[in-house]
Amino acid sequence: METTVITRPGLAELVEGTRGLVAKSMSPRETAFAVADLLRERLPAPGILTEEERAGDPDRYATHVLHTEADLSVVAIVWRPGQETVIHDHVAWCVFGVLQGVEYETLYRLDGDHLTEIGRTANRTGEVSGFAPPGDIHRVRNIGDGTAISLHVYGADLGDTPTSVRRVYDLPVR
Repeated sequence: METTVITRPGLAELVEGTRGLVAKSMSPRETAFAVADLLRERLPAPGILTEEERAGDPDRYATHVLHTEADLSVVAIVWRPGQETVIHDHVAWCVFGVLQGVEYETLYRLDGDHLTEIGRTANRTGEVSGFAPPGDIHRVRNIGDGTAISLHVYGADLGDTPTSVRRVYDLPVR
């Protein structure tokens, strides 16, 4: 896979630092936590996206792939009010930082034929978090009045795989 050219100011240091952490061959969970620490230091401003990209899409949350290479992708997601994901998990570890607004996340555990809600978090501007499968079942939504923007770093080449979602869960929540 050919690497996407990095043209956004401030992204090169994040990508280089993440490459170095991935090269250490830590567990996915350890890698996610280490990349989260790096992203806290290198979290860009919403201006990493163009004005048009920051506007989002009226029909669904907008995804902007900013960089891809083997075992590493950087994606920005723009969430207009009311937009949300389905309940899902991921193909690889993921780290995200909120650049603008608030992302509301609900965490779930798979219990046989149903899901159990195990937590809720309001991730605010400047906050960073990370996780790794298994145990990464969640839904993300923007229930606020303004647009939310987040930057995601994935341990997968999303140039080859068009989505970070491994499975969608269409099960009752108890």
